[in-house]
Amino acid sequence: MFRNLIFDWSGTLVDDLGPVIEATNHVLGVYGKPPLDREAFRLSFRLPYREFYEEVLPEVGLDELEVHFRSAFYGSKAPVTVLPHAREKLEWCRRMGIRAFVLTSMDETAFHKQLGDFGLGEFFEATYAGVLDKREVILELIERHGLDPNESAFVGDMTHDIDTAHHAKLTSVAVLTGYTHPGPLSLAKPHITVADLAGLRRLMERPGEKKRPVATVGALIEDDAGKLLMIRTHKWGHRWGIPGGKIERGESSEHALKREIREETNLEVDDVRFVMVQDCIDSEEFQTPEHFLLLNYLVRRTSGDVVLNDEAQEFRWLTATEALELDLNQPTRTLLEEAINGGLLERKS
Repeated sequence: MFRNLIFDWSGTLVDDLGPVIEATNHVLGVYGKPPLDREAFRLSFRLPYREFYEEVLPEVGLDELEVHFRSAFYGSKAPVTVLPHAREKLEWCRRMGIRAFVLTSMDETAFHKQLGDFGLGEFFEATYAGVLDKREVILELIERHGLDPNESAFVGDMTHDIDTAHHAKLTSVAVLTGYTHPGPLSLAKPHITVADLAGLRRLMERPGEKKRPVATVGALIEDDAGKLLMIRTHKWGHRWGIPGGKIERGESSEHALKREIREETNLEVDDVRFVMVQDCIDSEEFQTPEHFLLLNYLVRRTSGDVVLNDEAQEFRWLTATEALELDLNQPTRTLLEEAINGGLLERKS
């Protein structure tokens, strides 16, 4: 699939989020700003990091900020580890003859220390560290090492990594193991999104496999007052939609629907009514290009209170009319309109 892979470092191969958050909060504290928890950091931090600091501390120069950051980073006791599957992925690349490189914004001294401490240096043909804006170096890297962009991918965990890949016309691979929350990361439109590097390896091991449409189920959930559950999710570009997911092999569609609703919302449902089937082919709203067959239903809540899993960020119980006023993903809007036009739901405020 790819003959050349350019890896980001922090959040892609190595987990150093702990000391980075600690050092960032130290900098913010020096200037009287409140600290960020892990979730807030992943939602707001971005590269080039000068842009992040220009927004949160516009009155302070970058050189001054870096002095505070580095002292806190090097003094941090928070652990730094190789991410799961990273070493195995690099060993696999070496066995398969895939050329590997690193392009990172991490401080050069800290990077080379980690590279040596973890014994990963042998896997890379070349490394580039301390690069504040990777877009300024990626083209030089490609030319210097004679890489064919059509056979190369940039693998990273931040929107800047995706932007850098697009800038160089490489395939962009987003991994969900690092600094950027999946929501903002999906807005950068990566070509491929994987949970971790094991997922990328599995993808590359099956380059000739034909991708078939993915069968999924989803439902409008109605409560006793006739209101519908709407959830906002990063998978659909932070738009509003309905709970649902993939049908597993050997599983009936109704069983899959109840299972997915239980996993995503903690609700038990019944009175399952089929509404429609939709083709959703490479929607720009969804986090990755995919062909879904959406089996859409209307169900009624029987028990439970809403508890969202990590796939969704917010929920509301609304009338059908109120739901149509939200920033809905298109399949959900189509489903709502079909249910109303078919007499299954009332258009009421």
